[in-house]
Amino acid sequence: MRWFVGTLIVTLAATTAVQASVFLNGVNVDGVVNQTFENCTVKIDEKGNVLITAKGYEVQSSVPKVQVPPTAPAFEAVTKHYFLVSDTSGPGLAQFDVDVFINSTWVKRITAADEQIIVDVSRHLHKGKNIVHFTATKDLKEGRKSVAAEHYLKIHVGEGSVSGNDVLIDNPIIEYTRTAAEVGTFNDDLPMTGR
Repeated sequence: MRWFVGTLIVTLAATTAVQASVFLNGVNVDGVVNQTFENCTVKIDEKGNVLITAKGYEVQSSVPKVQVPPTAPAFEAVTKHYFLVSDTSGPGLAQFDVDVFINSTWVKRITAADEQIIVDVSRHLHKGKNIVHFTATKDLKEGRKSVAAEHYLKIHVGEGSVSGNDVLIDNPIIEYTRTAAEVGTFNDDLPMTGR
């Protein structure tokens, strides 16, 4: 990552894919592996999400349930492009898994062991006030790998654009950081204004 006068330059993978998810009976199950579902219906929606309906299956999620108001007001879509970008000082050393929600909608789980993640989050935002919620959970299944504060996982959210294979964030808005020195679960709401 290189910084130039308030600009974050991030290298994109050669192929940029739509960030789709997998849902079982309406519950996001991204990351679930080695499962077989019988007597089910599978639908792929217009966004590329895989929707599995399987009677007799119940999903118990460790991701907090977020209530969406039954009569959500109509919001005006943003005209700027917004990106979420992860950054780590040492892969796996911070040992945090971070679930990111925007306006009560789950967007992505980012782990300290992941390679750099880049997600266009524009469709989750609207003009005016937005809330970005982070649930960070320490993963100590393999014991502590580090206790140093300089080993971190950072998640940046900001306005930007795509130039070739680079995402340029020229207006950083949120920087969320968890370090190897911290232990526990953190739930943080950070406001941002969409344009």
